[in-house]
Amino acid sequence: MTTAARAAALQARAAKVAPAIALESRYGAHNYHPLPVVLNRGEGVFLFDEQGRRYLDMMSAYSAVSFGHSHPALVRALTEQAGRLAITSRAFHTDRLGPFLETLCRLTGMPRALPMNSGAEAVETAIKAARKWAYKVKRVPDGLAQILVAEGNFAGRTTTIVGFSSESQYRDGFGPFAPGFAHVPFGDAKALEAAITPHTAAFIVEPIQGEAGIVVPPAGYLKAVREICTRHNVLMICDEVQTGLGRTGRMLACDHEGVRPDGLTLGKALGGGLLPVSAFLAREDVMAQFTPGDHGSTFGGNPLAAAVGQAALELLEVEQLARRAHDQGEYLMAQLGKLNHRAVIDIRGKGLLVGVEIDPDFASARTVCEALMAEGVLSKDTHDTVVRLAPPLVIEREQIDFAVNGIDRVLRVLASKQTTSAEAATA
Repeated sequence: MTTAARAAALQARAAKVAPAIALESRYGAHNYHPLPVVLNRGEGVFLFDEQGRRYLDMMSAYSAVSFGHSHPALVRALTEQAGRLAITSRAFHTDRLGPFLETLCRLTGMPRALPMNSGAEAVETAIKAARKWAYKVKRVPDGLAQILVAEGNFAGRTTTIVGFSSESQYRDGFGPFAPGFAHVPFGDAKALEAAITPHTAAFIVEPIQGEAGIVVPPAGYLKAVREICTRHNVLMICDEVQTGLGRTGRMLACDHEGVRPDGLTLGKALGGGLLPVSAFLAREDVMAQFTPGDHGSTFGGNPLAAAVGQAALELLEVEQLARRAHDQGEYLMAQLGKLNHRAVIDIRGKGLLVGVEIDPDFASARTVCEALMAEGVLSKDTHDTVVRLAPPLVIEREQIDFAVNGIDRVLRVLASKQTTSAEAATA
């Protein structure tokens, strides 16, 4: 049975016993392939299903739940603000937006911020800012601005963004796509410099590629990118929607090399795991390209989002979660290194953003994740080859041990089944 057929059969069986899964399947678009579990409660690093079974969350909603589920301080900020004022649009000033933007700029070292909702919106905002800067400041001829992106990038699902993806499935059937983008190999600074032309406006890059399989570039790469972009008057824009706000062991992943970008996108953890909050941050002359009427969002910067975002940033500082991600991440990597299993091709990452690459001849990463679910550990594969491990930053070492022991048991059981099947085939 193929992986797809096995997964479909698993979903079908789950639908028979889980009305919620059956309803999703009947009325929802089939654009996701979730694991067959129905969750209804979260607390800290744990999730609970309808039967009350507890699972360790080793994914934290693609890094959006960095503070753990239902953190009391964040829930309090949400409920108190919701009881006062939630949405006004940016047609008016509110008492929440200014303090949020001030805190955000202080912690990131960026002079100005433009709030949006989803990470994809933040990236779209960065694209607009880079193009207008190229025309108005760099004096690129109108309509010729080029933006360089890295192969293997993932920045969202809008038509513009999937248009510059190198993943064929993300593009299939959604064209025609916006022109003005070109790919360079990720981690190759020389290739970046060779691709730059007088019309190049910006280079948008993830400091660590998440959806591509937790791909970490060579040491010194970001520093080299910074030097190249400065020398050629090209904007360096770091997409830190997934890697930012403590996830990799520093406030920003680019901080590991002491690099300050010209533009920065944040999201996911900025909403405290409670609601979508994102932002594009940039240096003064880049952000100055936006004037009233150029860009906006009905919900971007709303009082509710600003209150939760500010509370999340304050919590990040008070609980020293970046430092915690560094320490716990080193422990996680060390424990994973002890697995010593033939199925594991590579273990890579930084802080609490780690990928375990599984030999496809042994098993798919999806199969490993399905088996982990039975062990009380929830995660998700990426590209069917890498098990993503990105737990809330508040995870304890004993919980890390629980997850690693679960992986160890799963790999041993799968290996045992393979041996049994092989012996039966030759009998």
